[in-house]
Amino acid sequence: AVWHGLGVTMATAFLSWSLSLLFGVLLGSVCADVIWRSWSLPIWPAIGLRRGLAIPRAVHELVWGLLLLQVFGLHPYVAVAAIAIPYSALVARIWRDHLDSADHRPLHALISAGVHPLSALMTALNPGMGSVLMSYGGYRLECALRSATLLGVFGLGGLGTELQLTLQSLQFRELWTGLWVLAAVMLILEQLLRFWRKCSGVGVHGQRRILLFGLLAIAFGVIGTFWLRHVVPDQFLGLSWFGLEVPSWTQLNAAARELPWLRMILETLGLTVLAAGIAIGLPPLALLLWPSPRWHQCCSMFWACMRWIPPPLMVLLLLLSNRPSLAIGALAIGLHNSGVMGRLLLEGLQQQSGQRQDALRAMGSSERISWLYGLLSPQSPSYLAYGAYRSDVILRETVVVGVIGGSGLGWQLLESLSSFHWAAVVLVLCCYCALTITGESLSDRCRSLWLQS
Repeated sequence: AVWHGLGVTMATAFLSWSLSLLFGVLLGSVCADVIWRSWSLPIWPAIGLRRGLAIPRAVHELVWGLLLLQVFGLHPYVAVAAIAIPYSALVARIWRDHLDSADHRPLHALISAGVHPLSALMTALNPGMGSVLMSYGGYRLECALRSATLLGVFGLGGLGTELQLTLQSLQFRELWTGLWVLAAVMLILEQLLRFWRKCSGVGVHGQRRILLFGLLAIAFGVIGTFWLRHVVPDQFLGLSWFGLEVPSWTQLNAAARELPWLRMILETLGLTVLAAGIAIGLPPLALLLWPSPRWHQCCSMFWACMRWIPPPLMVLLLLLSNRPSLAIGALAIGLHNSGVMGRLLLEGLQQQSGQRQDALRAMGSSERISWLYGLLSPQSPSYLAYGAYRSDVILRETVVVGVIGGSGLGWQLLESLSSFHWAAVVLVLCCYCALTITGESLSDRCRSLWLQS
């Protein structure tokens, strides 16, 4: 059962990652201002598309999965679409940001010389975009595997479903077998992606990188499609369609009056603040306890384990010895995201020269002080900038533990979906989108300020 669930999870991750990468690059190129200006066209269509993509990006893949499950029933493509829709919007945002923030002087020079805009764009911007696609695309593959496991925890099939069933039936031997299998797959994937980045960064031009990575994405999509058809052949008989009742204005007004908005919003924001504090503050404090290579390796292994365990599964594990509370949900999200932040911090510290630390140590400073001011301080602006982005991700992930922990907008969303109260579903989703879009704009401003510092 574990190996069958692993096959479903990996096939879902491969196919959804391939689709999100292809559609994300296409949408990101269309909504970039530099593309429209190269053809001397107005940029208002790009602005409208960017604002439209903020809505699917603001909704977590779990919410997409639950909504599509109500519409199409249980089908393998439901999990694929639930991951591909928000991931396409996320990839489009990153791709567009790098296109518009790149150096456009070579592009303007080529266009002024009479070169066709398409040829000028391919020549001037592609060399820098190859590394962006490879680094962020590889990271998205890891996220797709984690998201496929997460959707399985909520009944959409795969390894997550097997882990949830073994935990509910108290079969801990099978549970740990599944966790070790998931950890091994994630570790192998991380090492393969790291090796891929190192090998592809030597003597490979940007256009070849994009072409090579595009072919790899298409190959993964084909493999994922055939693999998914092989492991779940009985479910590919066709999609079902369950009509949804569009709520009227009277139903929306009644649902708006009956829902406890203030309590739900405060619980969601409190969960976000607590989890963000754990995720951002834990890695530097842990490394500061004992700034030595052995301790850093131990921290790296701990953070790897935190990255491998999905937040809802971590909540269920914590609930075995604790009562449900807001702190348990915040701890689960915070520990999971601290694994990502810790990995990023260690990679940034390894790229530091170490001259400041050696100078402070030579002046008589202690090991902790020299590490704090010599290595961590120069790395802090970029670390805090990524922490601002991670806070935005944590706000979207609160729906995951809210569904389990009985708090915030996530719990109300699950209750409304279970009772087919579509007016409440629409209002809760609109509130969640408003919160996440507002948090995204605030995190963008904080990130730009920290990067400028």
